[in-house]
Formats: sequence, structure tokens, C-alpha cells
Amino acid sequence: MLVTHPFPSVLDGLITAAIALIAGAEWGIAVRLGLSMIALQASIGALNDAVDAPSDAVGRPSKPIPAGLVPRGFARALAAALAALGLALAARSGPAVLVLGAVILAIGYAYDLVFKATRWSWLPFAVGIPLLPVFAWLGPADRLPAAFTILVPAAVAAGAGLALGNSLVDLDGDAAAGLSTPAQSWGAAHVRLASIALLVSVAVVAVAAGLAAAMPTPIVV
Repeated sequence: MLVTHPFPSVLDGLITAAIALIAGAEWGIAVRLGLSMIALQASIGALNDAVDAPSDAVGRPSKPIPAGLVPRGFARALAAALAALGLALAARSGPAVLVLGAVILAIGYAYDLVFKATRWSWLPFAVGIPLLPVFAWLGPADRLPAAFTILVPAAVAAGAGLALGNSLVDLDGDAAAGLSTPAQSWGAAHVRLASIALLVSVAVVAVAAGLAAAMPTPIVV
């Protein structure tokens, strides 16, 4: 169902499952964590469409709710049901994973309800995306590896860069709906440069970290 934003939701679930496997999870645990993340992200997506229904009727009338394909109340109920499912699946991996799942959900809801129509719409992405690998890793493991000291800051920059780039996708529709996205507030050219700079910095850090990891350890005699 399109109101759940299936592509990004499933993608986040696959990434979660893959990271859990790398962390040493059995297949069943990795699949459960992936399904938990899919449900949480789908809940955020469904609430997003329910909240945006009035503005979508002006700027994006072909979306499911303004097009009359999905009732707004059903989208809200679906968001609640998916949130309960995602948290129930997360709880089976312990309290830390449950809390992380609840925080991820809260950040997504904050984006839907508060930040999306503002120049700060990038902030929930910058805060929320780094929590995804932490959620996945702590599912099967009891601590994070040292590499996360590089991974998490890089994910903050990646989240901000992706969110800024996303604000460039539908400038005309956002303007018609009266949304004050970063691209609307700061100008498309400035946002494009900021997005590129952030994503390039992430790529540089990733390459540098990979090269450092691949360098042979000197032998001390």
C-alpha cells in the first residue's frame, strides 16, 4: 500500500537485516529485526500521508488519500497498528532495542508532525538515520564496535545530505502546498551545494576509513 512508503521502508528493513547478520545474528533474528524496522518505517510513512492529506490535495492530488483511494482515518489506524507490530518485534531483542525502536519511531513522528514543513526538515534525518545501524547491531550483540565512532557521525552527515536533496525533488508542489522546506527557505542552489558537500564528505570519510583498515599493522620488534 503506497501510504506506507513501501520502497524506503523495505530498503531500511533490508539494511537492518544485513547489518544484524554482520553483527553475528542468526537468520531468524536478522529477519525479525528487519521486519521490525519495516513496520516502524511504514508506520511513519502512513502517518506522514495522513498528516499531509490537506496540503497534498493542493500540491500532490494524485497521492492515495487526496485521490480518494485510502481514507485518512484508515491511514492513521494503519500507522498505529504498524507501530505496535514494529515495537513488539523489537522487544524480543531486549529493552535496549525496544527503546531504540521507540526513539526511531518518535523521531519519524516528529518529522511528520512538526519538522516536515519547515526549514529544519533535515534534522530528524540527521538524528534518526544513525540510529538504524545501532538498532540492527544491538539486536544480536551487547555492545557496539569501535568502528561506530566513525560510522555514526558519517551517518549524521549522510542523513542531513539526503534530506536536503529530498527537498529539491518537488519544488513546485511544495510551493503550491505552502511548505517551507529547506529548498524553499534557503534557495535550491544553496541546498544543492550543501547536500553535495555533505554526501561527498561522507564518501571521503568512508574511503579513508576503508584504507586505514586495509593498511597492514606494523610489526614492532
